[in-house]
Amino acid sequence: MVRKLLCLTVSCLAVALFAPVAVAAPDTPPPVRVVPQPSSIVTLPGQAFTLRPTTRIVASGGAADTGQYLAGLLRPSTGYRLPVTNTGLPGDIRLDLGGPSSLGDEGYRLTVTAVGVEIAAHTTAGLFYAVQTFRQLLPAKAEARTVQSGPWTARGVAVRDTPRYAWRGAMLDVARHFFPVAQVENYLDLISLYKINTLHLHLSDNDGWRIDINGWPRLARYGGSTDATRGPGGFYTQDDYREIVRYAASRHVTIIPEIDTPGHVTAAQASYAELNCDGVAPPLLNPGWSSLCVPLEVTYKWLDDVIGQLAALTPGDYIDIGGDEAVNTSPADYKYFIDRVQQIVLSHGKKLLGWHQIEAGDLTGTATAQYWGTAGSADDEALARVAQQRGNKLVLSPADKTYLDMKYDASTPIGQDWAGYTSVSDGYDWDPATFVPGVADDVTGVEAPLWTDVFPTWHDVEYMTFPRLPGIAEIGWSPASTHSWADYRVRLGAQAQRWDVLGVSYYRSPEVPWAG
Repeated sequence: MVRKLLCLTVSCLAVALFAPVAVAAPDTPPPVRVVPQPSSIVTLPGQAFTLRPTTRIVASGGAADTGQYLAGLLRPSTGYRLPVTNTGLPGDIRLDLGGPSSLGDEGYRLTVTAVGVEIAAHTTAGLFYAVQTFRQLLPAKAEARTVQSGPWTARGVAVRDTPRYAWRGAMLDVARHFFPVAQVENYLDLISLYKINTLHLHLSDNDGWRIDINGWPRLARYGGSTDATRGPGGFYTQDDYREIVRYAASRHVTIIPEIDTPGHVTAAQASYAELNCDGVAPPLLNPGWSSLCVPLEVTYKWLDDVIGQLAALTPGDYIDIGGDEAVNTSPADYKYFIDRVQQIVLSHGKKLLGWHQIEAGDLTGTATAQYWGTAGSADDEALARVAQQRGNKLVLSPADKTYLDMKYDASTPIGQDWAGYTSVSDGYDWDPATFVPGVADDVTGVEAPLWTDVFPTWHDVEYMTFPRLPGIAEIGWSPASTHSWADYRVRLGAQAQRWDVLGVSYYRSPEVPWAG
């Protein structure tokens, strides 16, 4: 009888109310301000849910882990027990894996009324993303790690939500500056709040090597002993890396490791003389462009060991081999090298990923290219069309739109400007389907890279990431029909109170009407 009542008041109500866009009557409250914008969100006038000391989270079977995650988010701030149980009553929060298959791998339905909260999805990823939307409906102080005063009320809504693109990524450069496991996990918490599902770790560069490789101990211990500002560096043990992968999976984020080749390899060549054509190791932080010695067989033995160990540690589909700015590698050597390293990646059961210059090789249809060209760059766009002809997917990371290391404007105290200034509106106001003409059907998603050449502190990382990353996340998740800077800037401004509670260092852009 109780479950029948719930259907009448919550689930069935949601079915009747799902619509592409809610049109508010003049006397209704302001729109719900969440990021990314859901595919469909309908406000329910007169409905609101209040979390109480007696509230339970009903989540059984495969939904239980997400239920525990939600409880872990809300217990510190509310002080409530929020037990995760198999059965419940009106007033509870229900997580159900019985959602329709039409929701896909990441979609969900979320209904919030005075009677309770119902979340339905076809997968645990969908449940997780529904939780990210639900937490934004609660007061910002719900994010606190100490007990706060209530009430804990969420607006009544009916949401049906699925992502636009499968790949919604961020890239963190830990090679130029090393960031320990706890900070990477903090980044995972922040990006997953906005439904980012991929974290690309740039693990090696001229300035440092950041992953321990069995049989090649000097890579991490010597090559990882410094950074771009001649600091102390650091590296991840393989157990550290496993912990990052595990934590990412708990946030439904896939880790993609990058070992940049054949250029950007000074740290590796300084560690092992045999990786140099002349057999002489350069000094650490040797200025200028570097290149692996393409004719040497030891180059490929080394890469087989590195890629093989990373493949065994990484459950995702891809190994990223870089491939950009190989200016000291001849075109013929570059093509040969890409073909050889592609075979190594495939031999370890992974797919090749690299910056779009890898299309100069003879790639198989399983490869994916990450496009970092700026608007109107004819040479870069030509390589993107080569990718399309081969059936390679494209991840769009245009430097003048998504590179989080670019300054916001001329007054930004840190950052770079070689791709121009990238304001918050610049980072939001573009469309992956039209940025490179003619390749819309081959775009699998978007990714926001953060290069850390001049960012030695975690404060710097957060300041350059926020508030721009949520805009990239929305471009990747929300339907193109919902794209509106005028609307988004207001929803983004509402995130300030949440970031303040979370302790995030962010740039208060004058383009955004910040709340609080």
